[in-house]
Amino acid sequence: RIADRRRDHLHKLTTRLVRENQTIVIEDLAVRTMVKNGSLARAISDAAWSQLRGLLEYKAQWYGREVIAVDRWFPSSKLCSACGRLQQKMPLHMRTWTCDCGTTHDRDVNAAKNILAVGLTASVCGAGVRPQRKTPGGQSATKQKPLQREP
Repeated sequence: RIADRRRDHLHKLTTRLVRENQTIVIEDLAVRTMVKNGSLARAISDAAWSQLRGLLEYKAQWYGREVIAVDRWFPSSKLCSACGRLQQKMPLHMRTWTCDCGTTHDRDVNAAKNILAVGLTASVCGAGVRPQRKTPGGQSATKQKPLQREP
């Protein structure tokens, strides 16, 4: 029953996201590795991130939208979205931080801004800065636009 409710919620959420947006930028997370963390395993499993990504990708292809996955090693939490300065260390328990430029960041909001910025840059420039998931047929699940130069 719980699995059915989760699946129904994910289908409704992904359908709404894909219908309302032309481009969706997500972070390529190592969910399998993250579940090994004993204190976060249940919350991560309950969120069903892998299933969410799979639904987003197939619905985006269906509706002619684009899903961009930003590399998991991109320092989205440690990079100041205002000035671009990179913090050297940021433990997981640190939820807010202040950059040298004076901007105070919530860790998750700052990461979301950075992920969106790098994803949209990759979309516009056609750069290959995102990992591509392979479908069973060996094809890339998300479209990669070729770089077009003006003559």
